[in-house]
Amino acid sequence: MVSRDIEITSDLGIHLRPAGAMCDEAIKYQSHISFEYGDNKRVANAKSIISILASGVGKGEFIKLMADGEDEEEAIEKVSSAFIKSMNDN
Repeated sequence: MVSRDIEITSDLGIHLRPAGAMCDEAIKYQSHISFEYGDNKRVANAKSIISILASGVGKGEFIKLMADGEDEEEAIEKVSSAFIKSMNDN
C-alpha cells in the first residue's frame, strides 16, 4: 500500500470537478483506491463520485489518498496529480 497526503486548497473544498477528476482517473486502475479524512479517519472510495462528494472535505483540510494493488505506484501518482490539477483549475 502507498499513500499521499493532500491538502484541499480549493475555496469550495472537494466539489464536483476535482471529485470527477479523481474518480475518472481512479477507475483506470486495478488497485483499490480510497482516501481517509476527518478526525475519525472515515474512508471514501475514490472510484465512487458519490462517496467522494459525500466526504464533505473543506478547504484547509487534508486527505490521505491510498492505493493498494498491483499498479498502486502509478495509480497514486496519476490519481493525485489529476485531483490536484483539477482542484487548482479555475
